[in-house]
Amino acid sequence: MKFEKRSGDEAETPSSAPEETPSTGKKPVVIYIMILFIVAFLLMALSFLMHQRSNSEVIGELQDSVTAMQEVQATQDALLDLQNQLDEAQSTIDALESSAEETDAALAEAQRENQALLALYTIQQQYSAGDLAGCQASIDAFEASEYRDALPETAEEGVTPPSQRYAQLKEAAEAR
Repeated sequence: MKFEKRSGDEAETPSSAPEETPSTGKKPVVIYIMILFIVAFLLMALSFLMHQRSNSEVIGELQDSVTAMQEVQATQDALLDLQNQLDEAQSTIDALESSAEETDAALAEAQRENQALLALYTIQQQYSAGDLAGCQASIDAFEASEYRDALPETAEEGVTPPSQRYAQLKEAAEAR
């Protein structure tokens, strides 16, 4: 580049020193911009690392929460299993109580039948011994106790059923 002087005819050529000044002036700006980019990059990296750390903490808390929820779910499942077992046990208890009541009723009926047969035996022995007064008193006690319904209606082949035998003894005792 040539510069002309206004006051004179001579043209001045710029020396090599002024040409270096603009290039040296550009170098500090480039270095300054590079430093700014490096600082910005470092700040972004620092921000990224801080976000990563924060995300890791949040993920850890979420994992703890999920673990707690899984434990709660497992506890609820165990509770439901125990409830089902309790219901089954209660059903078993109810069935056993019902069975016990049926057994008690059958036992009471068997005891009543046994007492009726024993009273019939007593009546038969008194009749066979000829004690008609004692036989009639036993028949009256038999009727008062309502043992007639407790006597079996059937017997082995060749044996008179107890209910029929009682009727025969009653008729025979009243006929005499």
